[in-house]
Amino acid sequence: MFSKILIANRGEIAVRIIRACKEMGVATVAVFSQADRAALHVALADECVCIGGPEPSESYLNEERIVSAALLSGAQAIHPGYGFLSENAHFARLCRKNGLAFIGPEPERMERLSDKAALKALIGNTGLTPIPGTGALASLEEAGAAARAIGYPVMLKACAGGGGRGIRKIDQEEELAESWHQARAEALSAFGDGALYLEKYIAPARHVELQILADEAGNVVCLGERDCSVQRRNQKLLEETPSPGVSPSQREKIIALAIDAVKTIGYVGAGTLEFLLDRAGNFWFMEMNVRLQVEHCVTEMLTGIDLVKWQIRIAAGVPLSFTQQEISMDGCAIECRINALSCGRLEMLHVPGGPSVRFDTSLIAGTQIWPYYDPLLGKLIVFAKTREETLRKLRAALCELQIQGIDTNIEEQLRSIADTRFRTGDYDLTFMGSR
Repeated sequence: MFSKILIANRGEIAVRIIRACKEMGVATVAVFSQADRAALHVALADECVCIGGPEPSESYLNEERIVSAALLSGAQAIHPGYGFLSENAHFARLCRKNGLAFIGPEPERMERLSDKAALKALIGNTGLTPIPGTGALASLEEAGAAARAIGYPVMLKACAGGGGRGIRKIDQEEELAESWHQARAEALSAFGDGALYLEKYIAPARHVELQILADEAGNVVCLGERDCSVQRRNQKLLEETPSPGVSPSQREKIIALAIDAVKTIGYVGAGTLEFLLDRAGNFWFMEMNVRLQVEHCVTEMLTGIDLVKWQIRIAAGVPLSFTQQEISMDGCAIECRINALSCGRLEMLHVPGGPSVRFDTSLIAGTQIWPYYDPLLGKLIVFAKTREETLRKLRAALCELQIQGIDTNIEEQLRSIADTRFRTGDYDLTFMGSR
């Protein structure tokens, strides 16, 4: 097991990883930008290193400075969290070159699986069904020919995408050129890779993802599914597990297929298989995220399994200590993402409490919300034995959560969970667009 880990991230996920390390008896090193000098993750870590200016390119995306900080501090491993460098094979390779463990998949596996177009071709050799589409497109002209062959509407996506970036829905051919240039520019800015591919647009559908853990010994478990259909502009706002749109028989079948697929592709670590679930009950494979998801904690609340600790253990060569049959998925857990709608300084924070109520955040009184980073302030997660009880508990917790000095989406989340379609579980990806 590692004795010291550097966390190459910021905000609530950095705090989350530091807490897991402390519980495991592992020392931590925080890196921070000049803007984050007073941040909570800096205060909680055993050591801290300033790695540059406020812009991500100057700090949290600066591979050389992060590796230097790890070597100077004597860290043995780097945990990338999510976003930033978490799916960057070059960074994982740089860690290995310098004798540092990257807490995530090997760079070769990451390269093979992070290219979404190539992965769909690989998945086609398993029992899962990919969404019909193309590989990486060489030109706008090739995209036009492919879109006509698939039939409009289509989805244009970044091969190295994530977090809803580099995605455009195209309803007709006249929209293709502008969407192509916009998506390509967005992908280049976000991922340093402008490669794009096309896939068939499937609607109406739910966005359902399966959480997996896989170790070097070939053991693979699936911790159930999360329903992430409440989205705005491809950004998830609310997640729940289990999905109210998945029957027990569907769940059993897709879990078995997902486990077999992960074994076939040889993945190791924590990962997520993402699907569109259509009204006919068909699961269409979209992509695999080879990192920790923002919404991992809703699965932790349902199963009681600490995904961050298991990420660290697997990276250290520790095999899974439980089997698929030992995983409990009884009850219901729902998460609301609390986002900032403005920048400014936090004046007051009151966090709700009570049994099975969790708020993952890096906020403290006086925290400055900057324009440089993701607007996520925290994640409010609740668990109860039934979905009805979970919804009541979530409403109470949202009403109790107080954040002053910054505009937030708390009221919007209250409206979402009060909506009849959400309360009955009869919702899909059109939910936010119709509100």
